[in-house]
Amino acid sequence: MNTVRSLAFLLVSLAVMLVAGFLCLPLLVLAPSAAARVTRWIAGCQIALLRQIVGLDLEMRWLQSLPETPVLIAAKHQSALETYALTALLPNACFVLKREIVRVPVAGWYVRSLGVVAVDRAGGSSALKDMVRQAQEAVAVGRHIVIFPEGTRTKPGESVRYHPGVAALYGALDIPVVPVALNTGLFWPRKRLTKRPGKAVIAFLEPIAPGMARKAFMEALSDRIESGTNRLIGETNSVE
Repeated sequence: MNTVRSLAFLLVSLAVMLVAGFLCLPLLVLAPSAAARVTRWIAGCQIALLRQIVGLDLEMRWLQSLPETPVLIAAKHQSALETYALTALLPNACFVLKREIVRVPVAGWYVRSLGVVAVDRAGGSSALKDMVRQAQEAVAVGRHIVIFPEGTRTKPGESVRYHPGVAALYGALDIPVVPVALNTGLFWPRKRLTKRPGKAVIAFLEPIAPGMARKAFMEALSDRIESGTNRLIGETNSVE
């Protein structure tokens, strides 16, 4: 049954993206801010469709405690669900992502309309400087910055070394960092069609103040995200 529901979700969500995407194509040129609203609406639709078709609810824990002033949001990455959720529910957020994404025809154009920080991963130190510059410009106009410090999706219980980009942003932006833990990979497994019903949780944790030494910051960030994620996974497994 989960496979049938997951397939139905895939077909309906693709239909929504294709219809809305092509109908609103002129907005990408004529009204980029309106195109960005369409992008966030599509992201919100994915969350609603997951709930209605798959039976997968989403709890955004402690979202209301997020400061109004700019922060650097550093999130665990296990599935596409957190990307949709943060896009839909944080309209003032600016995502750090690889440049290849915004070059994808149509879908990438809509992502670009959100005003993202597109990074050339092969660019070395110059790419790092460009990322910091773009992020500083976004913070200057009051936007949050969202980054997935692992740089890729990981399985529940798995962790990879955090990329140095998050430390570069922390040192340059001089704003608090809000770690984000989650258990989404339990319900939307990486590289699998089947999705599970239940309640996925995305939790905003206690901020890390600016001014820490680089090594201490990276250790604190990793510890909060990984321990918070493990707690959420433990919560889910104990209920089941």
